[in-house]
Amino acid sequence: MKKNEIIQSIMDDMNAVLSHEQQKKLRRILDIRLATFFKLPVTPSSHEIRKLNNQEILQRFISSKRLEGCSEKTLHYYVATLEKMLEILNLSIQEIQTDDLRNYLSYYQSTNHSSKVTIDNMRRIFSSFFSWLEDEEYILKSPVRRIHRIKTSRVVKDVFSDEEIERMREKCVHSRDLAMLDLFLSTGIRVGELVTLNISDVNFEERQCVVLGKGNHQRIVYFDAKTKIHLQEYIDTRTDLSPALFVSFRKPYQRLTIAAVEVRLKQIGEKAHIQNVHPHKFRRTLATMAIDKGMPVEQVQQLLGHIRIDTTMHYAMVNENNVKNSHRKYIG
Repeated sequence: MKKNEIIQSIMDDMNAVLSHEQQKKLRRILDIRLATFFKLPVTPSSHEIRKLNNQEILQRFISSKRLEGCSEKTLHYYVATLEKMLEILNLSIQEIQTDDLRNYLSYYQSTNHSSKVTIDNMRRIFSSFFSWLEDEEYILKSPVRRIHRIKTSRVVKDVFSDEEIERMREKCVHSRDLAMLDLFLSTGIRVGELVTLNISDVNFEERQCVVLGKGNHQRIVYFDAKTKIHLQEYIDTRTDLSPALFVSFRKPYQRLTIAAVEVRLKQIGEKAHIQNVHPHKFRRTLATMAIDKGMPVEQVQQLLGHIRIDTTMHYAMVNENNVKNSHRKYIG
């Protein structure tokens, strides 16, 4: 029996239970499988898929994610994670099965002593990749569908206390550092958003600024009067012509990088005898303070630029004293 006759015989048996799109996928996969295992000729419709190697397909996936607005940092993480998996499995993308991925995740966890959070992040990347392969008709069905989300224990991360915030403010010997500290605390912006801010993005009259968040989505964030005063004082001391809101102290007054901000905040924290001072902790502090003071979580979500509300709740730590007082008020 010829290849096309075999395919048509199977298709006739399956047509009654498959949609038109599923029929197209099945015919394409049958053509590839028969060509691979029985050395039968490949039809032109599937020839392109067959000749593509893993690296070429991976690059097409990364290109599609770049068009969706993923940052280069995220894309680099995607590439590193997927390339490592493909290298270890040493299989063509069309041959990878669910058990292959399960075994790989188990192997990676035991070898690298990785946390459940890390392994679940890898699972999500695999899911995105193989779902894309399915949508683009490189494979019939994603092997990640039967790999469920890995349950992780939620760790409550600490935030800055009012006393710690004041101690850090006292250790800011330069107006730039004080303005930067207050902007973090007042807006809850990401460090990547802060370093891309220009002076022209700041509206002092309305006490707001436009930031470019994840996925190249713009949003407005707001700052308080104290931050306004410190920002204006810092800008008044500037003699450079850089459009950047925050620049280095010395010529050529370059825009601050993420690494430079992280180092500076760590130095301020060490002077104030506070551990684990980093940009994201200011973001968690704002979210917690806002919810603790009664701001609706939907508004906090918009303020932080989160797409999903459960992400906002993950950032915010509810004050236990308020929980205790609310219990006495509403329950007794």
